[in-house]
Amino acid sequence: MHVLRTYDYAIVRVVPRVERGEFVNAGIILSCDIEGILQSRIELDEAALLVLHSAVDLDLVRSTLATIPAVCAGGPAAGDIGRLSARERFHWLVSPKSTIVQTSPVHTGQCADVSAALQHLMDRMIRR
Repeated sequence: MHVLRTYDYAIVRVVPRVERGEFVNAGIILSCDIEGILQSRIELDEAALLVLHSAVDLDLVRSTLATIPAVCAGGPAAGDIGRLSARERFHWLVSPKSTIVQTSPVHTGQCADVSAALQHLMDRMIRR
Protein backbone atom coordinates (compact mmCIF):
# COMPACT_ATOMS: atom_id res chain seq x y z
CA MET A 1 0.00 0.00 0.00
CA HIS A 2 1.30 3.44 -0.95
CA VAL A 3 1.34 6.13 1.70
CA LEU A 4 0.00 9.36 0.26
CA ARG A 5 1.87 12.57 0.96
CA THR A 6 0.30 16.01 0.78
CA TYR A 7 2.18 18.63 -1.19
CA ASP A 8 1.71 22.25 -2.21
CA TYR A 9 2.73 23.66 -5.56
CA ALA A 10 2.61 26.83 -7.61
CA ILE A 11 3.13 27.40 -11.30
CA VAL A 12 5.92 29.81 -12.24
CA ARG A 13 4.77 32.29 -14.86
CA VAL A 14 6.63 34.77 -17.01
CA VAL A 15 4.56 37.91 -17.53
CA PRO A 16 6.44 39.99 -20.11
CA ARG A 17 4.05 42.95 -19.99
CA VAL A 18 2.43 43.09 -16.58
CA GLU A 19 -0.16 45.60 -17.76
CA ARG A 20 -1.53 43.07 -20.29
CA GLY A 21 -1.72 40.14 -17.88
CA GLU A 22 -0.55 37.63 -20.50
CA PHE A 23 1.88 34.95 -19.39
CA VAL A 24 3.76 31.79 -20.30
CA ASN A 25 3.95 28.98 -17.76
CA ALA A 26 7.64 28.30 -17.15
CA GLY A 27 7.94 25.91 -14.22
CA ILE A 28 6.70 24.39 -10.99
CA ILE A 29 7.68 24.97 -7.36
CA LEU A 30 6.68 22.03 -5.14
CA SER A 31 6.86 21.72 -1.35
CA CYS A 32 6.19 18.61 0.73
CA ASP A 33 6.48 19.32 4.47
CA ILE A 34 6.31 15.66 5.53
CA GLU A 35 9.30 14.82 3.33
CA GLY A 36 11.05 18.16 3.93
CA ILE A 37 11.20 18.70 0.17
CA LEU A 38 11.32 21.95 -1.73
CA GLN A 39 11.96 21.44 -5.44
CA SER A 40 11.44 23.28 -8.67
CA ARG A 41 11.74 22.58 -12.37
CA ILE A 42 12.02 25.40 -14.88
CA GLU A 43 11.49 24.96 -18.63
CA LEU A 44 10.79 28.22 -20.42
CA ASP A 45 9.39 28.11 -23.95
CA GLU A 46 11.24 31.20 -25.18
CA ALA A 47 9.51 31.14 -28.56
CA ALA A 48 6.10 31.34 -26.89
CA LEU A 49 7.32 34.18 -24.69
CA LEU A 50 8.62 36.11 -27.70
CA VAL A 51 5.20 35.82 -29.33
CA LEU A 52 3.74 37.73 -26.38
CA HIS A 53 6.47 40.38 -26.39
CA SER A 54 9.19 40.32 -29.02
CA ALA A 55 11.37 42.82 -27.12
CA VAL A 56 11.33 40.97 -23.78
CA ASP A 57 14.70 40.94 -22.01
CA LEU A 58 15.48 37.22 -22.22
CA ASP A 59 18.68 37.57 -20.17
CA LEU A 60 16.68 39.13 -17.33
CA VAL A 61 14.05 36.40 -17.54
CA ARG A 62 16.66 33.62 -17.59
CA SER A 63 18.58 35.04 -14.62
CA THR A 64 15.40 35.60 -12.62
CA LEU A 65 14.18 32.07 -13.31
CA ALA A 66 17.59 30.67 -12.35
CA THR A 67 17.19 32.05 -8.83
CA ILE A 68 14.22 29.78 -8.15
CA PRO A 69 16.11 26.44 -8.07
CA ALA A 70 18.86 28.14 -6.05
CA VAL A 71 16.38 29.32 -3.43
CA CYS A 72 14.77 25.86 -3.37
CA ALA A 73 18.18 24.28 -2.70
CA GLY A 74 18.91 26.78 0.07
CA GLY A 75 22.31 27.35 1.60
CA PRO A 76 24.84 30.14 1.00
CA ALA A 77 24.32 30.16 -2.79
CA ALA A 78 20.77 31.42 -2.18
CA GLY A 79 21.91 34.39 -0.11
CA ASP A 80 20.14 35.38 3.10
CA ILE A 81 16.91 33.65 2.01
CA GLY A 82 18.87 30.38 1.83
CA ARG A 83 19.13 30.33 5.63
CA LEU A 84 15.37 29.99 6.04
CA SER A 85 13.58 26.66 6.40
CA ALA A 86 12.27 24.96 3.27
CA ARG A 87 8.71 25.98 4.13
CA GLU A 88 9.71 29.60 4.67
CA ARG A 89 11.57 29.62 1.35
CA PHE A 90 8.49 28.16 -0.36
CA HIS A 91 6.29 30.94 1.04
CA TRP A 92 8.85 33.56 -0.02
CA LEU A 93 8.95 32.15 -3.57
CA VAL A 94 5.17 32.05 -3.98
CA SER A 95 4.39 35.43 -2.42
CA PRO A 96 2.57 37.79 -4.80
CA LYS A 97 4.85 39.92 -6.96
CA SER A 98 4.28 42.50 -9.68
CA THR A 99 7.37 41.60 -11.66
CA ILE A 100 8.13 39.74 -14.87
CA VAL A 101 8.30 36.38 -13.00
CA GLN A 102 5.25 35.55 -10.88
CA THR A 103 3.56 32.46 -9.45
CA SER A 104 0.03 31.14 -9.55
CA PRO A 105 -1.98 30.74 -6.38
CA VAL A 106 -0.80 27.76 -4.32
CA HIS A 107 -2.56 24.46 -5.00
CA THR A 108 -2.53 21.25 -2.96
CA GLY A 109 -2.26 17.64 -4.07
CA GLN A 110 -1.51 14.16 -2.79
CA CYS A 111 0.91 11.60 -4.12
CA ALA A 112 2.91 8.53 -3.19
CA ASP A 113 6.04 9.81 -4.97
CA VAL A 114 6.89 13.52 -4.84
CA SER A 115 9.36 13.36 -7.74
CA ALA A 116 6.74 11.66 -9.93
CA ALA A 117 4.21 14.31 -8.92
CA LEU A 118 6.60 17.06 -9.99
CA GLN A 119 7.14 15.37 -13.38
CA HIS A 120 3.38 14.96 -13.81
CA LEU A 121 2.80 18.65 -13.08
CA MET A 122 5.52 19.63 -15.55
CA ASP A 123 3.94 17.44 -18.24
CA ARG A 124 0.45 18.73 -17.57
CA MET A 125 1.04 22.42 -16.85
CA ILE A 126 4.29 23.45 -18.53
CA ARG A 127 5.28 21.28 -21.46
CA ARG A 128 3.44 21.74 -24.75
